Amino acid sequence: MKRLLTVAALLAAGSLFAMQGVAADDAAMIKSAESAAPPAVGSGATIHAMDEKGAMRTLREGTNGFWCMPDNPASPGPDPMCGDANAMEWAVAWIGKKEPPKGKVGFLYMLSGGTDGSNTDPYATKPEEGNNWVETGPHVMIVNATDMMQGYPTDPKPDTSRPYVMWAGTPYAHLMIPVK
Repeated sequence: MKRLLTVAALLAAGSLFAMQGVAADDAAMIKSAESAAPPAVGSGATIHAMDEKGAMRTLREGTNGFWCMPDNPASPGPDPMCGDANAMEWAVAWIGKKEPPKGKVGFLYMLSGGTDGSNTDPYATKPEEGNNWVETGPHVMIVNATDMMQGYPTDPKPDTSRPYVMWAGTPYAHLMIPVK
């Protein structure tokens, strides 16, 4: 569990899922985090959240090997997420600008939607000329499976209503699969 908290803290350091400046009670944050996945996954997942000082804390220990984080209220859209252990390792590599682990395909749920982002720059923080900002709705992601994404669109400006590769040509390329 300590390793997972360290990994989650690295995610938080990237300001991707911060709950900074927002006082939400644990029950509301757990409900938000669980909304990212099907009930059978979310209800058994470990729930992590950030406090107002940026410290990671575990709201609930899980039983099924998945982790979830609640919506970041500072982001433009709903973005709670749940993933498996391999997805956490991939995310830590992405945040740390390191190579993702070899041979570990990961799976992430974002069934409440996702924060909009650049389709081409893994580190873009806002829409700018040429970074191909996209709007995503509810989706799942398959990460760290670059060699298995042959045949999926890699266009800088994809049709987000169909599966496509986000961040193509980078070590963090992943398959985005809309679910609505």
